[in-house]
Amino acid sequence: MRNKIVGLIGIAVLLFLVWYLFLRPYDYLVSITAKTIPGVVNQNIKLWGKTNNNTVFIRQKDFFNIDQQLRFNDSIFQYQWKITSVSDSTTSIRVYIKGLNQGLWNRLKIPFFDTDFEKRTKSTIFDFNNVLTEHLQKFKVTVLDSIQQLPDTYCAYVPIKTSQLGKAKGMMQNYPILSRVLADNNVILNGKPFLEITNWNREVDSVCYNFCYPIIKSDSLPQNGIIKYKKFDGFRALKAIYNGNYITSDRAWYALLDSAKRNGLEVWEKPVEVFFSNPNLGGNELDWIAEIYLPLKE
Repeated sequence: MRNKIVGLIGIAVLLFLVWYLFLRPYDYLVSITAKTIPGVVNQNIKLWGKTNNNTVFIRQKDFFNIDQQLRFNDSIFQYQWKITSVSDSTTSIRVYIKGLNQGLWNRLKIPFFDTDFEKRTKSTIFDFNNVLTEHLQKFKVTVLDSIQQLPDTYCAYVPIKTSQLGKAKGMMQNYPILSRVLADNNVILNGKPFLEITNWNREVDSVCYNFCYPIIKSDSLPQNGIIKYKKFDGFRALKAIYNGNYITSDRAWYALLDSAKRNGLEVWEKPVEVFFSNPNLGGNELDWIAEIYLPLKE
C-alpha cells in the first residue's frame, strides 16, 4: 500500500513537472487589482504599450485580452494581458509572461533563484501600475442615477475623423476656424460647444465625430466649404459628469457603458460631450467640466 502511495505521488510529481516545464503556456504570472473600470485599464495598457520603448508590437485580441511583445537586449518576451471586471469600480488584471527564446531555462531557474527575468518582469509591471495609478488621479467620472433628456438644437459643425486619443487635438485644430468664422459673421451662439460621435470603432480605437457649436438659425449663415449646418436631434440618455483633461474624457464613455450593462439598458455607442470649460485658459484640469451623454435605444 505504501509503495502504491509513493508511486502515485511520483507520477503526480512527474506530471506536474511535465506540465510546468513543457505545457504551461506562460513562465510567470503577475496579478494587479485596479480601482477603476475595464475600459480605463484597456486604454492604459495600449497607450503604455505604444509608448514603451521596448515594445515590439501590441495588439488587441478582444476588449479584455491584449497581446504585447517586449524586447530586452536580445531577448523577446510575450505579455498576455487579461482584464476582468470584479465590481462596478474594481478590475482584475492578470499578465501572463513568457520568454520566447529562453522559456525553458527561465522555468528551471525561477523556483531556485531570484532571476534577472523575474526582476525585469516585476520592474516592468511596476512601471505600468505606476502609470495607471497616476492616470487615475488626473480625472473623475460621476455617473448620474436618473435618465436625462438632451434637447434639440441647431448647430454649426465640422466633421472630423481621428484616433480616439486624437479626439481633443482635432477639436483644438478646428475650434479657431469654427469660432472665428461665426464671430466674424455675427452668428448668434446658443449654447456650449459639444462633440457628437457618429462612429466609434472600438477594435482600432478610431472615431468619427462632429465638433459642434449651437447657433441661432438664420438665412445668412457663412459658407466656406468647411463648416456645415444641421439640426441636432436630442435624445434620452444616460449622463455622466467628467472632470479632467478633455483628451481622456472618453473614460466617461466606458463608465456609461458599464452602467448601462449593469442596469440592463440598451444604448447606442455614440456618446455626446458638452464642454463647460475652455482648456486654453489653463487651470487645474480636475476643475474642467464636461457632460457626457450616451443615447438609449428606444
